[in-house]
Amino acid sequence: MTQPRTSSRQADFRVYLGSTLLFIYIVFSTLIVGVAILGGYFLPFPMRYKIADIWIDCLLFMLKLCCGLSYEVEGLENIPRDQAAIILSKHQSAWETVALRQFISPQTAVLKKSLLQIPFGGWALATLKPIAIDRQNQKEALKMLIDQGIERLQEGLFVVVFPEGTRVAPGAHKKFNAGGSMLAQKSGFPVIPLAHNAGEYWPRNSFLKYPGVIKVKIGPAINSIDKKSKDINAEAEAWINKAMLDIAEEGAKK
Repeated sequence: MTQPRTSSRQADFRVYLGSTLLFIYIVFSTLIVGVAILGGYFLPFPMRYKIADIWIDCLLFMLKLCCGLSYEVEGLENIPRDQAAIILSKHQSAWETVALRQFISPQTAVLKKSLLQIPFGGWALATLKPIAIDRQNQKEALKMLIDQGIERLQEGLFVVVFPEGTRVAPGAHKKFNAGGSMLAQKSGFPVIPLAHNAGEYWPRNSFLKYPGVIKVKIGPAINSIDKKSKDINAEAEAWINKAMLDIAEEGAKK
């Protein structure tokens, strides 16, 4: 892993106040929406999904209102309209675990099984067809990712995979795991690479959120048919790394 970059942003009163207000909103809104989704357990999946979408829309509105943090997306035309796909995304922050649903939908994501044990929020998440894996059992986790991933793709859901496996600080790099690319190889569905710099504004393991505009770049589809998993992974990793450099250079010019 390369050396992570240290943020030069300074936290002032507005940053502390906005982050506190957002935290309070997240706690209470998650409780309310979690109960609503659980209460609608017997409703069709699209209706439960819509309730979660409303919560995410409101959360991102509050993020902008309280913390001055928004985002812009380049490459939306690369998202397939006629089929699902596997999204291989950079993982820097908690932001992308929710915000990607605003422009890549309907979707599910590969996540830690332990997250489903969180009261209300995790319980509600369990009803939204996540691919929850146990990282302690890698062989079983890979089988679950492929089996459930193919099922979700065939249902028309985009499958979001964070191939680094954990949140990685801006400027750092962690070798991509092969799970997402193996799902692509086995399923024949395309891979869409995605890069962003959310960690610059919503740092990992940080209470504070800084004002600014998160940059998201979505790459062209990578065909997975008749390709080896390692080649799919290498192509996606190369595109994402190049896009991250482009985002950094664009930010330095401002």
